[in-house]
Amino acid sequence: MHKNCFILLLILGLRFGFSQNSEVLAESYFKKGEFKKALIIYENLNKEKPYSYKYVYKLIETHQQLEEYDEAENILVQRLAKRYNPTLIVELGYNFQLKDSLDRAEQLYDEAVAFIDEKPNYIYSIAKKFEDHSLLDQAIRVYDKGKLLTPDKDYSLQLARIYGDQGNIEKMFENYIEYIAYRPNYLNNIKRAISEFISENKSNENNIYLRRSLLKKIQQEPSPYWYELLSWLYVQEKAYNKSFIQEKALYKRNPESLDRIIELAVTALDDNAIETSKDIFNYILETTQDANTALTAHQYILEIDTKNASEKELKRIDDAYNDLFKQYGKSELTIPLQLAYGEFLAFHKKDTESATQFLKESMRLNISEFQEAKVKLLLADILVLQEKFNEALIFYSQIQLGLKNSTISQEARFKVAKTSYYKGDFDWAESQLKILKSSTSQLIANDALDLKLLISDNKYEDSTQTALKHYAKADLFSFQNRTDEAISLLDKILEEHQGESIIDQALFQQAKLFEKKKQYDKAESNYLLIIKDWKEDILADDAHFYLAELYNTHLAKPEDAKQLYEKIIFEFEDSIYFIEARKKFRMLRGDSIN
Repeated sequence: MHKNCFILLLILGLRFGFSQNSEVLAESYFKKGEFKKALIIYENLNKEKPYSYKYVYKLIETHQQLEEYDEAENILVQRLAKRYNPTLIVELGYNFQLKDSLDRAEQLYDEAVAFIDEKPNYIYSIAKKFEDHSLLDQAIRVYDKGKLLTPDKDYSLQLARIYGDQGNIEKMFENYIEYIAYRPNYLNNIKRAISEFISENKSNENNIYLRRSLLKKIQQEPSPYWYELLSWLYVQEKAYNKSFIQEKALYKRNPESLDRIIELAVTALDDNAIETSKDIFNYILETTQDANTALTAHQYILEIDTKNASEKELKRIDDAYNDLFKQYGKSELTIPLQLAYGEFLAFHKKDTESATQFLKESMRLNISEFQEAKVKLLLADILVLQEKFNEALIFYSQIQLGLKNSTISQEARFKVAKTSYYKGDFDWAESQLKILKSSTSQLIANDALDLKLLISDNKYEDSTQTALKHYAKADLFSFQNRTDEAISLLDKILEEHQGESIIDQALFQQAKLFEKKKQYDKAESNYLLIIKDWKEDILADDAHFYLAELYNTHLAKPEDAKQLYEKIIFEFEDSIYFIEARKKFRMLRGDSIN
């Protein structure tokens, strides 16, 4: 008995395996356009499983590819004689359409649509079959009828996708909005779906339609999800102050968490909307009862104020930090603020001694191993700032050993490589960077690869490695905020090492420093030189993108920016800037769909 069962299972298993392999082979032939070979296999599979619709449809599709419409029709008619199925009726109609018998096709489509009057459970399958053949108007008919026949069900998501495919954006938005009302928890999915149809440009007709629709909804039915979607739309348009109004309205309705408002403040800050960001953080301070949230807001405000602060303002900021330590104390809770203050002292007040002393006191507190590593990382950065490279390397190495395989450990390893590079120890730096190329942190992996390529491309060209040493020193000056000295040293490379592979790197690095000093014309000249003389090299796409951004943001040359973005799209398809360039190009061109 058991033996017979085993043999039966074995035979069934072999048959299943054979069917699977045959199906894969048939699909492969079909994709390669070898339809006759595919047809033979699908005919065998259909004989094996005569009740499976899967192989019938593949068989019909293969006949249609071979323009054997009569054979496809015969299969469908025979199948319908055994059992009536409205999806087969759609398929038969499509087969007549391929034969240019359009009247007969329309009759069959009408018959399939009429079928749902008696059996509404076929709505999805009939509509899906119409969609499979891009018969979108017919699919819309089915879903619209479904709304009347089955009011308890919702077809707006399917309709939204179809209208999107047709380019009927108003109807698409209308249906997505209807679906949000039906299923509010799908809001983030809907945001993703509509993001490609809107632009940063608030005058874009799609943006206008969506904005008007949402404002109307808020007036009719002030549900939280309308405020949230409108806030999201304003963020896409970079209208952060308008988004802030919606977020405040949301918070007043449900004052449980300020997380969304904090996220908006950080987004605005990252996009250089500094005043709006500061206003939002001040609102958070006025509103919150939570010490952690208040400390976060205070820290961001002080960091915003520190940028471009005068000597007098730096003194006020210093006092503000110390007032906060009097109010909140120095403990595990205030470690982020302590780190911000240590960086402020070292990098802005240029008081490395006070910064080091302050951070060493932080390390004596009862803090976690991770927090201690963060403090050590900053202490090591300050030692690099002071050019005490060997002492810095000891701290970085301690972090690596203490928290192996963590992101902060990988960051420390990168800083070991960067410090060795500053020192001119290029071989050791390169060995560390090779390990980091596969870092779990994409940002660290990218930075490691960029630095490794810089070293490997330039260390063999000159046995004394003079140009690379100058470049590393200029990089250090940039880290130390000695921008003018960095620019001068890069000038020295450009004058004395003409024809060497490091020249385009020096031009690019110098251009970014010119931008930092708001010397945009000088930055433009450098980028143009890279585009002219190094158009085949690794920095060509970087130069195109940064120059486009410069034209778009600071030099008021939108047409020139548009041409550069277009060049990235067509000539640098593998570039990391491709998606952003396409987005900016479409916006400058005034596309209604982003």
